Amino acid sequence: MANNIVKIGMIQMNVLFSEPDKNIQHASELVKSAKAKGAQICVLPECMDLGWGNPEASSLAEPVPGKVSDAYQKIATENKVFLVAGLTEREQEKIYNTALLISDGGEILYKHRKINVLTGVEDVYAIGDRIGVTETPLGKIGIDICADNSLNSLSIGITLGRMCADMILSPCAWAVKSDYNIETEPYGEEWHIPYGKISKMFGIPVIGVSNVGQVSKGSWSGWKAIGNSIAYDSDGSLITVLPYGESEECVQVIDVHLTDKKVTGTALSEKIENEVCL
Repeated sequence: MANNIVKIGMIQMNVLFSEPDKNIQHASELVKSAKAKGAQICVLPECMDLGWGNPEASSLAEPVPGKVSDAYQKIATENKVFLVAGLTEREQEKIYNTALLISDGGEILYKHRKINVLTGVEDVYAIGDRIGVTETPLGKIGIDICADNSLNSLSIGITLGRMCADMILSPCAWAVKSDYNIETEPYGEEWHIPYGKISKMFGIPVIGVSNVGQVSKGSWSGWKAIGNSIAYDSDGSLITVLPYGESEECVQVIDVHLTDKKVTGTALSEKIENEVCL
């Protein structure tokens, strides 16, 4: 696989709270746009169906498989792209913040449930209990969600790297208070640090795609989702930062470079032991 290039569609879309049909229709249009630009894999934001932290999740969430996941599978099939998409999942009495990896033929290949659930929404989402990577024709894909890649939960990304993921793709919902001033307080360092660490440590691309728009419900109501999605390449270099702002919806297709793994297991432990403090 040495030096393979994969085209990733970063879909920084406006997500409407409690409007799954509208969100899915809009996502379908944006995925079509990304495909036209050459995307092989498209990444949609966290909880793209209902909005992140939505207290109505208990009544609106769907199971997997179910109505929302079926729609995601249709989007992947119609556009012949791999799809990584966030949704709100019901399993019996529990609600999960979930991301699906779907093949370009519409098959659900993997399901990740968020582990590092933020303070303030613990009453909305249950905690995920596993992580993994999935072999695909485009490489071995690892999925996590937003704060799973925080510096304080770096062990999740490290474990995906130890599992020989060729890339980590992360649906996100990055938000700030309504009076946040980016001129006096630049945004993003809390993501650039862990993304850069994981990317450089394991030689893999790490991509996070956030939504934009108003956080209109729940304990974070009044905040604004601001995009600012980021991508790091396999050499630890920054590929792109998408626009910042609650109205900055955009679709960008990037090239990421995949490289063969040369160090694994205990040899990898020795290589990285001084590079990270957990």
